[in-house]
Amino acid sequence: MSEPERIHEPVALTIDGQPVEVLPGTTLWEAARTIGIEIPALCHDPRLKPVGVCRLCVVDVGERVLAASCTRQAEPGMSVTTRSEALEGHRRTLLELLSADYPTEAARRGDPGGPGADELLAQAEALGARRSYPGPDASGADPRPRDGSSPVIAVDHRACILCDRCIRACDDLQENQVIGRTGKGYGARIAFDLDVPMGESTCVSCGECAAVCPTGALVHRTAAAPIAEAADNNVAAPSAEVAGDTAALQPVDSLCPYCGVGCAVTYRVDGAANRIVSAEGRDGAANAERLCVKGRYGFDYATHPQRLTVPLIRKESSYPKGPLSAAVHEGQPRRRKAGGVVNYDEVLPHFREATWDEALELIASRLRGIKERHGGDALAGLGTAKGSNEEAYLFQKLMRAALGTNNVDHCTRLCHASSVAALLEGIGSGAVTNVVRDVARADVALVAGANPTENHPVAATFIKQAAREGTQLIVVNPRRIPLADHADLFVQIAPGSDVAFYNGMMNVLIEEGLIDREFIAARTENFEALQETVAAYSPDRAAGVCGVAPESIVEAARIFGRARAAMIFWGMGISQHTYGTNNARCLIALALLTGNVGRPGTGLHPLRGQNNVQGASDAGLIPMVYPDYQPVTDPAVRKKFERLWGVSLPEKTGLTVTEMMKGALEGEVKGMYVVGENPFLSDPNTNKVRRALANLEFLAVQEIFLTETAEFADVILPASSFLEKTGTYTNTDRRVQIGHPAIQPPGQARQDWELICEIAERIGYPMRYDSVEAVFEEFASCGESYANLTHASLGARGKWYPCPDPERSEGEPIVFSESFPRGKGRFVPAEIADPAELPGGEYPLVLNTGRLLEHWHTGVMTRRSQALDAIEPEAFAELHPEDARASNVNEGDWVRVASRRGEIVLRARVRDSTRRGSLFIPFHFREAAANVLTIDAIDPIGKIPAFKFCAVRVERLPDPGVAMPK
Repeated sequence: MSEPERIHEPVALTIDGQPVEVLPGTTLWEAARTIGIEIPALCHDPRLKPVGVCRLCVVDVGERVLAASCTRQAEPGMSVTTRSEALEGHRRTLLELLSADYPTEAARRGDPGGPGADELLAQAEALGARRSYPGPDASGADPRPRDGSSPVIAVDHRACILCDRCIRACDDLQENQVIGRTGKGYGARIAFDLDVPMGESTCVSCGECAAVCPTGALVHRTAAAPIAEAADNNVAAPSAEVAGDTAALQPVDSLCPYCGVGCAVTYRVDGAANRIVSAEGRDGAANAERLCVKGRYGFDYATHPQRLTVPLIRKESSYPKGPLSAAVHEGQPRRRKAGGVVNYDEVLPHFREATWDEALELIASRLRGIKERHGGDALAGLGTAKGSNEEAYLFQKLMRAALGTNNVDHCTRLCHASSVAALLEGIGSGAVTNVVRDVARADVALVAGANPTENHPVAATFIKQAAREGTQLIVVNPRRIPLADHADLFVQIAPGSDVAFYNGMMNVLIEEGLIDREFIAARTENFEALQETVAAYSPDRAAGVCGVAPESIVEAARIFGRARAAMIFWGMGISQHTYGTNNARCLIALALLTGNVGRPGTGLHPLRGQNNVQGASDAGLIPMVYPDYQPVTDPAVRKKFERLWGVSLPEKTGLTVTEMMKGALEGEVKGMYVVGENPFLSDPNTNKVRRALANLEFLAVQEIFLTETAEFADVILPASSFLEKTGTYTNTDRRVQIGHPAIQPPGQARQDWELICEIAERIGYPMRYDSVEAVFEEFASCGESYANLTHASLGARGKWYPCPDPERSEGEPIVFSESFPRGKGRFVPAEIADPAELPGGEYPLVLNTGRLLEHWHTGVMTRRSQALDAIEPEAFAELHPEDARASNVNEGDWVRVASRRGEIVLRARVRDSTRRGSLFIPFHFREAAANVLTIDAIDPIGKIPAFKFCAVRVERLPDPGVAMPK
């Protein structure tokens, strides 16, 4: 027998008299589980490397001492006993010792039925362990304190048994390295960073430590100890409602409603109260049970008291809308309101409650009237990537088939439109070529213009894990992001110099022969044009543009070029420029040049921002293509959809988001229907957006909250949140998954897909479906990508598309192994270009906007989550220390940031992570809306705004009382 065959030969043994065969390397604990035998353990978790600390899992293998089953590997012929009187006695004694000084009230803080349930006391009760051993002297001070400093996790060191599960979860799963040990003897305990309170440490509040803790030492506060009870560093017990009957909590398997990673989640639901009590990660293809702070603690927005519950119609006395808008928005920034961002008291009096029939009929009649008087192109629709594939499909069908316009778009225009344009041009597909977790098989990973630790936190854990296991990590970003701490090479280029940097890399690759000539010859075209262009970008020339050493460009090229498999991730630092398409073209060329597409550990992966931005784009929620990226200008394609939808369709490409606002401002767009989007905060140049919305003849908004955009509406429809609906969602990996409702919509709120269909019916276009599944079937039939998928075939875990055989396969995680959709991949050379606005003179700094770990998009959901709002409650402007000194700004000062379009007031944070000459502001906060400052110049190809580059100035406010938010 050869050695490879011997390595994979099964190991045969018996466990409690039952024969079992397992692969070599399988532990006894794992082997027992394969035949349904559960061996008790406290320090072990299936996702963690075993350490054998607690010794509760010991078994008898016929040797002098008992063996820890979590670390002992199965051996041929081994006879294992997992239950006996001696073993039970050993475990009982161990549990009695561990619980001797265990605080009894800690058990009440566990999340009933969830991941925080107290396993120690459950095991003790099962084995009849009693408190037979004396605890510490009650008169002495307990050196093990309680820590209530974290808004989301309660810490009780008295309940800790030093099993190290939390340390290993933090290190090995989330790759955060926050938790360790400190102290000696009885005072030994876990510690955060250099033994600071948890809330003051570098903890990112992912909750993984509490999820794996087997005792009441680390507990999710949102379910067990409300945030408001954290006073005096003590942790109060939960209410009886939470601590009561665990049978009242029902598990609901669904998805996370936030970023594009698409994490699988199990919600624990109190059906009687119609609320979610807790969330835990389940074993999804994208997350392997991991969650971030938003996924684990950001679910309570759905039951916030500000939810819209009844249709609203603007009162006649409130016309025109301009004065209302001015009253709400003009002047100094307004003080943020508790639990939200809109001052309901100022806005709601301008609306009256209406019946559903009245509201829907008004929307249909007004939209129909505008179409009849001015034509379909006087209307525009904004759909949402927060919604399902079915909702996206129906919305674009409504705009095209019922209203006769291709003026339909969504937030992809604000995040990855330029990436999609470049991908369609270069390889013929706008989707990713390899899934995130394939980074484990990459020799090199390049992360360009992305901040995954904050924007795609669970995806970042796999990137960090790969780096720890040997993948060389290159991070290129104008801002030093947390992922840079894990990188082999971090290059902090000047803002807007991406084309120069990557052209410089390609110059080195070609000059040093680090390219795949066979791949180039067989699978690409236009190489000579690229070669000619990048020949002018020597490392010295490129470095002068990028503001880095030439050696950094050479080193990055050599690391990337010498890899057998290299993967490229990028984010909105690449796409959100007036030349974002050029930036993406360079990354595509870099992959084609080195043959890094279509193999394990290779590929192009633009990390998607919202939970369903991939699916919404696939469904045709963009103005230039029908579902599955079929051009609206192609007569054959148009005839296909005319047959499918039974109506003539418009011939010309529609308006994008920013073009819609321009059209509204100029009076060409007279009516809009907005579902789940908030362009007032998400679009550039907010003052211009304000005037555009106020200038509309009619605006209908379908939302779950009274957003800033909804303040301008004539009719507001109360919609369903993600947590209240069934639908499919396609994550950044092209994985199509089903989200299931966990709770019921409040009041009269209704399902979005039903509302879209009813408006179409009232306009006069039939859109009748028996179910969400029927909508998906029609959508899937429109193109090739989803063609073989159904709700039933997706199951609990979903499928990657393309999926030729969903009955036998999960789909294709790696695509384009043999060819590209357009045939050969095309090199598209790119030259450096100046941004639409350069810093200098009165505006010397470059503004970069972006997202925070705790918040998402325009804050509509996350700022109404108690936990997320408590962790990051206000906006800030992040400056480099030298720029701060030049402006006489100190940490925490109030500053005024101004551009040529407006100004905002917010606090300063002084950090060297921001490059000198730059400024970073998150865009989630209405009271200091970053997009008041941004320019509305767009990429001419992708039509995406330049959120990452405009000129600003910073001014310290010497008297905080003068211009602080009111």
